[in-house]
Amino acid sequence: MAKVMVSSWGRLGQWEHEVRPLAERAQMTRQLQAGMPGLAHGMGRSYGDVCLNPGGLLWRTTGLDRFISFDQETGLLRCEAGVLLRDIQRMAIPRGWMLPVTPGTQLVTVGGAIANDVHGKNHHAVGSFGDHVRRIELLRTDGSRIVCGPGEQAEWFAATVGGLGLTGVISTAEIQLRRVAGPWLATETLPYNNLDEFFALADASEADWEHTVSWIDCLSGNGRGIFLRANHCAIEGKPVPAARPRTMPFVPPVSLVNRLSLAPFNFAYYNLQKSRAGKGVAHYESYFYPLDNLHEWNRMYGPKGFYQYQSVVPRTVGRAAVQAMLAAISDSGEGSFLAVLKTFGERESLGMLSFPQPGVTLALDFPNRGERTLRLFERLDAIVAEAGGRIYMAKDARMPRALFEAGYPRLAEFLQYRDPGISSAMSRRLMGK
Repeated sequence: MAKVMVSSWGRLGQWEHEVRPLAERAQMTRQLQAGMPGLAHGMGRSYGDVCLNPGGLLWRTTGLDRFISFDQETGLLRCEAGVLLRDIQRMAIPRGWMLPVTPGTQLVTVGGAIANDVHGKNHHAVGSFGDHVRRIELLRTDGSRIVCGPGEQAEWFAATVGGLGLTGVISTAEIQLRRVAGPWLATETLPYNNLDEFFALADASEADWEHTVSWIDCLSGNGRGIFLRANHCAIEGKPVPAARPRTMPFVPPVSLVNRLSLAPFNFAYYNLQKSRAGKGVAHYESYFYPLDNLHEWNRMYGPKGFYQYQSVVPRTVGRAAVQAMLAAISDSGEGSFLAVLKTFGERESLGMLSFPQPGVTLALDFPNRGERTLRLFERLDAIVAEAGGRIYMAKDARMPRALFEAGYPRLAEFLQYRDPGISSAMSRRLMGK
């Protein structure tokens, strides 16, 4: 075991943790019974404090990285919870299968994807990650083992999917993959000038396009942006592009995302993408995970790191709420380059604390400027609360408890399934322990 400094991906401070690797079940059970409240920790790609346990114990799950079985006829995969989504994709796609849902990075573990019930660009078509999990093995700190799924101890399953790692340590999972013709996507890029055009494109695309998402220029005032949509396609003989990973080599003394840089960045990006509008073909890795080849990209925000603010609001008030958030951002003098706007499908999440709900989701990155940034978030919180929305806990580091409780109405039900031996910085901040 070792004591190490661990921070969130947003680098909002560092805390000392005792880290113990989890390599096998017998060892895991002994460590779970150690007495100190702990928390499973995979790749640590969450932006906030959901995967942190300051002053406490982290059980590192990346050693649980074995494939157990894969049925090439049905696409049913059984694996340990520390397997990376990247490794599943690279194993399965040459065999004609793919994960149905992935987030904006494939460098996360299966356990983390389940615990945060991650979503992708195709929620309107296939839902979130938990919709494709068939069974989970959960280890509790009292030494017990729970096997659960949609049709087997369904309440435990609903508490664990999106349950932030607080119901136990996920050790294995069975996931239903989906058939694909190969690694390619037929894409279309469409610039839009305002929010009305965005919603028109989103509505028109849902029936015929599986993957939809947009970049929005949060500084433009009228909400202009770039709408991207794609479908899987079969292409024979096309060579896979060679990956050209780059690394942000250092942490600059101040954030490179600032008042001077942001407006030119957004102007240049919008016009560059507008010039490339039209149809094309993309490899799944470059389309789904554009930042995975820019290692340590979070360094560009400087030593104080960044916050991500991702909300979802009901569709009936979506346009007004998004417009109000853009106005608040403009009035504050803040801004975001990595701003994403998309719609969720008309389906409720199965997890008690899952984030996706029918509506519109806006994700924004902000350099950490202390009280000034937090004051902006208070204004955004008020807009989200009035709209009846919620904040994504996988990316949160400061949500007030009242907004959390209002946004997640199944909280009281979820608390019945918490493991008393598991705790996190987020659970203490939002649930009291």
